[in-house]
Amino acid sequence: MLGFVHPTGAIVQAENAKLPPSSAPGRRVTQVPPTSVGVSAVGLGFRVHGSPFSWAGQDRHWEELISTEPRINERIHVNEVRLVGPNGEQVGIVRIDDALRLAREADLDLVEVAPQARPPVAKLMDYGKYKYEAAQKARESRRNQSNTVIKEMKLRPKIDEHDYETKKGHVVRFLKAGDKVKITIMFRGREQSRPELGFNLLRRLADDIAEDGFIESQPRQDGRNMLMVVAPTRKKSEARAEQRAAKATRAASRAAENEAEERELAELRNARQSQPKKRRGPADNMDPDIDL
Repeated sequence: MLGFVHPTGAIVQAENAKLPPSSAPGRRVTQVPPTSVGVSAVGLGFRVHGSPFSWAGQDRHWEELISTEPRINERIHVNEVRLVGPNGEQVGIVRIDDALRLAREADLDLVEVAPQARPPVAKLMDYGKYKYEAAQKARESRRNQSNTVIKEMKLRPKIDEHDYETKKGHVVRFLKAGDKVKITIMFRGREQSRPELGFNLLRRLADDIAEDGFIESQPRQDGRNMLMVVAPTRKKSEARAEQRAAKATRAASRAAENEAEERELAELRNARQSQPKKRRGPADNMDPDIDL
């Protein structure tokens, strides 16, 4: 037996396996008395189980529940609204027909901004401009949103000094970019019997990067590894703002250098053009060692 669940919560089951449940038109189901267990749709072999409901005339209701945009103009199905003017002034409670007439006269849209209020609050505005400005604000907020990223750096207890300096530089670069860093010390073989090597190395690294970060999670043993999490001293938004400022400064300096180079080339061209051209005679094209 096939079946599906309608948004109302009722379970619709098809007794005929050849007929898919999605092919049952919901409008054919009638009101179910509260004492009834179920009702069969006429000629379709479907049985509805659950609480009483009616699907007739519910399409518009479900569309309004699913839609995330506010209702505008003729889609506002109420008798009266609390009207707000385009500049935020309070007009008062008016009939929906009068509000629509005022919107048409002002060449604006009537937008329902507070549908849960009684009566609902509607405002006169340019809905297209409102949507554009809302999209711009959302884009700007996403641009300034800081996503927490945890980088990872792996070290060995007996790491070479040059390798240590290189990995420390990577950690400092991550912290300056506003990202957290998870430091992992990997133990192998008999190194597991000496966890103090990894602990001392993590402490040394924490002291070396104290200017750009601090210890968020103290060193702890996790199997064959020892872990420590370091967080940056400044927020990622500040780091991004500083990076954008540095990028703009570099672009301005490159533009100034290009402009100076173009000005110098223009002066050289003008100097060459201002010099008088030397007249060349027939002897100028001959070998000077030849006697005429």
